[in-house]
Amino acid sequence: MSQAIFEAYWDEHRRVLEHLPALFPELGRVVQACVRALEQGGKLMVCGNGGSAADAQHFAAELSGRYRRERRPLAALALTTDSSALTCIGNDYAFEQVFARQLEALARPGDVLFGISTSGRSKNVRAALEAAARLGVVRVGLTGGHAAAMRPLTDFCLAVPSASTARVQEMHVLLIHMICEALDGWALGE
Repeated sequence: MSQAIFEAYWDEHRRVLEHLPALFPELGRVVQACVRALEQGGKLMVCGNGGSAADAQHFAAELSGRYRRERRPLAALALTTDSSALTCIGNDYAFEQVFARQLEALARPGDVLFGISTSGRSKNVRAALEAAARLGVVRVGLTGGHAAAMRPLTDFCLAVPSASTARVQEMHVLLIHMICEALDGWALGE
C-alpha cells in the first residue's frame, strides 16, 4: 500500500515541477528587483503564515547567513519571528495587521517584500502587500494556483500551478533556493 502512495505523491510532484520553468522569466525579474534593492542599501523582507512563515524564516536566514557559498551577509529579515511584535500588534490592532504594521516601521522605498501565501488569500499577507504599495516597496507574491487573489497586489507574482498546499510549498522552497543561488552569484561578482 505504501508504494502506491509514494508513487502517486511523486507523480503529482513531478507534474507540478515540470510546469515551473514557465515562471523563470518572472523569477529573473524578481532577482533583478532584489539586486537593485540590495545595491541601494535596501533590504528584503518576507512574511507568511504556518508553513509559509517557516519558509519566510528559512529564506531570510539563507540570505543573512549563508546559502551555499561564503559571501557577505545580505540584508533580509522575516516579519514572522518577533513574537512580542506579533502578539502586541495582534492584540492592540488585529492579526490582519501583524505584518503591515512591522513593514510600516521598517520599510523604505525600494525595499522588497515577499508575501508567501499558498492560497493567495491570507488577510495579513494581503494587508502587508497593500501597505508595501503605499510605502513604495517592491511587492513579490509567492502563491499557488489561485493566483488571481494575490496577483493584483504584487509587482511580481510567482504562482505555482497547483491547488495542493503541499505541492505549492515544495515549489516555493525550490524557488526560494533558486533566488538564493542567483543572489549568491551576484554577491560574489559572478
